[in-house]
Amino acid sequence: MRYRVGSMFAGIGGTCLGFMQAGAEIVWANELDKHACRTYRENFGGDHLQEGNITEVDKQQIPNLDILIAGFPCQAFSIAGYRKGFNDDRGNMFFQILDVITAQQEKPKAIFLENVKNLISHDDYNTYKVIKRSLEELGYTIKADILNSMHYGNVPQSRERIYIAAFLDPKHTERFAFPGEIPLTNELNQLIDRDLDVDRRFYYTERSRHYPVLKKAVVGKETIYQLRRIYVRENKNKVCPTLTANMGTGGHNVPIIMDDANRIRKLTPRECLRLQGFPEDFKIPHKLANGHVYKQAGNSVTVPVIANIAKNMLAVLNGEAISNGKPAVDLEEIEEKARELAERLKQRKAERLLELEQQQELRRLQELEQPTVRRRDPCVTTLT
Repeated sequence: MRYRVGSMFAGIGGTCLGFMQAGAEIVWANELDKHACRTYRENFGGDHLQEGNITEVDKQQIPNLDILIAGFPCQAFSIAGYRKGFNDDRGNMFFQILDVITAQQEKPKAIFLENVKNLISHDDYNTYKVIKRSLEELGYTIKADILNSMHYGNVPQSRERIYIAAFLDPKHTERFAFPGEIPLTNELNQLIDRDLDVDRRFYYTERSRHYPVLKKAVVGKETIYQLRRIYVRENKNKVCPTLTANMGTGGHNVPIIMDDANRIRKLTPRECLRLQGFPEDFKIPHKLANGHVYKQAGNSVTVPVIANIAKNMLAVLNGEAISNGKPAVDLEEIEEKARELAERLKQRKAERLLELEQQQELRRLQELEQPTVRRRDPCVTTLT
């Protein structure tokens, strides 16, 4: 059976592509950002894409869906954002997912959600609990896990995300398992064009104010670097750090490499898409600004991870066995351990601050106890 999938917050279609690769059919998608919609249409056509704010979409007109997928806006939950959660309009977008589910004539058989891993601990773990409880109230049972793209997508990018799979039939949930870990065989230099000349705009030259510090720190051709405010960080594990939407704002947010000609440059937008697992024939619209493409790549998902999860979801819906499943994790147990660790760290920090305050007070008292030595003023002359 070819399952009908609807995609909310579709972006440039990374999640859609993953489910298509698993054998599903995308029958409806929604995205607000006009530049992302342009890229989506370039690659998937526009017949099923509804551009606009999901709050203004008539949800009764959405076609019947077997599976609803959504990478709802992650900025509200990310440590890179403001951590406002459900108090942020972007956080409230989760409730639009519930509205789409309830507007269906028959509830979708399965729900798939993706978000930043920080979702699990946000707002003292309450945000995740609200999501879980809300889906359970609609009749779904869920499994969730945190997967790193470098371990579960065979791409050299360290990118941890939480994935939630929910099923109406609890037997499906029971049989479902997230995909197991796979070897990382795609090396960084297989995806980065160190041997090619790229557009001069990507290079750092002596005219750049960052060039002196970069020239001193960027010396390896097997790794990748990040320019921080006052230093350069080398990723010694030879994988790319997490790509973020902030790359679209320019500056030093794009990871940096040294090419085979000993020149220092930023990753190109195409290289960023490769590091998210997009195929080489994925199209970048003509004359679309690099800033938009960087943002789209950083906001997207790692396609192979999605495809591997989608294959397992479709397998259980088809009554097939999963051969590559990883052991289930108890996120509530992880929450409790994380809470205990955070509390211990908080206690240690408080103890350390108290110790420092005591040391400062001790030094102050010692200074007060020392006798004051009157020194002769060299400017005063004694007459005899």
